[in-house]
Amino acid sequence: MIYKSRYPDVAVVDRPLHERILADAVRRGERPALVDVAGGRTLTYGELAGLVRKLAAGLAVEGLRKGDVVALHSPNTILFPVVLYATSAAGGTVTTLSPLATPAEIAKQLVDSEARLMVSVSPLVETARAAVGLVRRQTGRDIEVLVCDTAEGHRPVLGLLSDSEVSTPDIDPAVDVAVLPYSSGTTGVPKGVMLTHRNLCTNLEQIAAVHRLAEGDRVIAILPFFHIFGLTALLNGALLRGATVYVHARFDLDAFLTSLERDRITHAYVAPPVMLALAKHPAVGNLDLSHLRRIICAAAPLDAGVQAAVADRLGVEVGQGYGMTELSPVSHLHADDDLDEPVGSVGGLLPSTRARLVDPVSGLDVAEGEAGEVWIRGPQVMKGYLGRPEDTDATVDAEGWLHTGDIGRVDEDGNWFIVDRVKELIKYKGYQVAPAELEAILVGHPGIADAAVIGVHDEEGNEVPKAFVVPVSGVPISASEVMAHVAGQVAPYKKIRRVQFIEAVPKAASGKILRRLLRERGPVRS
Repeated sequence: MIYKSRYPDVAVVDRPLHERILADAVRRGERPALVDVAGGRTLTYGELAGLVRKLAAGLAVEGLRKGDVVALHSPNTILFPVVLYATSAAGGTVTTLSPLATPAEIAKQLVDSEARLMVSVSPLVETARAAVGLVRRQTGRDIEVLVCDTAEGHRPVLGLLSDSEVSTPDIDPAVDVAVLPYSSGTTGVPKGVMLTHRNLCTNLEQIAAVHRLAEGDRVIAILPFFHIFGLTALLNGALLRGATVYVHARFDLDAFLTSLERDRITHAYVAPPVMLALAKHPAVGNLDLSHLRRIICAAAPLDAGVQAAVADRLGVEVGQGYGMTELSPVSHLHADDDLDEPVGSVGGLLPSTRARLVDPVSGLDVAEGEAGEVWIRGPQVMKGYLGRPEDTDATVDAEGWLHTGDIGRVDEDGNWFIVDRVKELIKYKGYQVAPAELEAILVGHPGIADAAVIGVHDEEGNEVPKAFVVPVSGVPISASEVMAHVAGQVAPYKKIRRVQFIEAVPKAASGKILRRLLRERGPVRS
């Protein structure tokens, strides 16, 4: 069965990314576009447009040509979008790098993407130097490292600003790649995800059909810009609509809470760990958040109980979204003012989006009401993985369906729910056990701050659920208490059968649990 969106289709947007985002920037003039929360500097829309224009000219003078790749290695800063849109205007592609990546990880991405330039910041410049050094030794190719601030031996990126008249590159939005984030997809090593100008700009229109942002809105930016969720929600989406983005270089809970109140934030886009803090942290109850209207949570599964707790505690509309890097990144989203949507849902299909639910074993569509792997087709589906046609074909089939690797279901009203990932399902004596379900129960315990569940093998070779638990500081809790807490709320085959206490659950910057790192831990007595 093919599921369709409840909303009318939107027109495909065939415009270059920078041109679409900054179309109204000059008109907005002195309206603040980005605010550096720590440093206090504000960049207006007029200044943003001017810097983008001059940096694009400077990049062209430097020899950047259509299709060249610029690697952007930076935490959230107000210059991040300047480099992004200037590269787009010069006809280039930006590949984003995690500020937490090691030199070896960065070097792999620089080599794979064939990056021509690298833009970093002074606190990360030693890592950047080490990475380009590895590239030089591996390939003999030199990559210059520019910086957004100042660092000895490196040119500042703003030193490239030029008033030169350069020819505008001929960009084909349907074909040319605007950004090249890296994702492991449903499995395997990180791969370059080719997202075209059409992919990104059309996905923004799909989002805008159900979620409103406008001039005067204030968006808090704690999600990393290098991740596609942050790039879309906090930069492209917010700047397109004329909102003001309050930029946090990194997530700090106290700074986040202070900014929510002081900066009169209207919209917050967050990952599940932040939702846990909003639900449980005592300081939240003392804040005046009367300006806050909506919170959207995505990037990883969110427990319905936590969602409801945040909505009740803050008195704001809380919704979820779903997608992946390969979907530019959104396919499902909570629609504004849809107060009848059940908690735990990731919303409905975006306009111009089709979906199927498929049995991952048989490859056949599941019966109505049953759960299956979510397949997506629409204008937001990536162009493919850079230089990996076989991986592309394994993810996007000949009919254009992207196989997400996530298990979902849909109710009779078109509300979608993500159960778990195909590869993360635990098979206990033939029964399927979803880790996310058990994790939601675990974090509901007052003595558990966070938790993750994976499958491990017992003495008989059966795969059983094992919980990695982060206790609340100062609250004593035993393994038997953890297992009893879950056993009282699930079918017998879903019970937690192993418990290990840890200091923190390893997570990606997006908030997703890094289960691979948990699997790599040696056996430890509970």
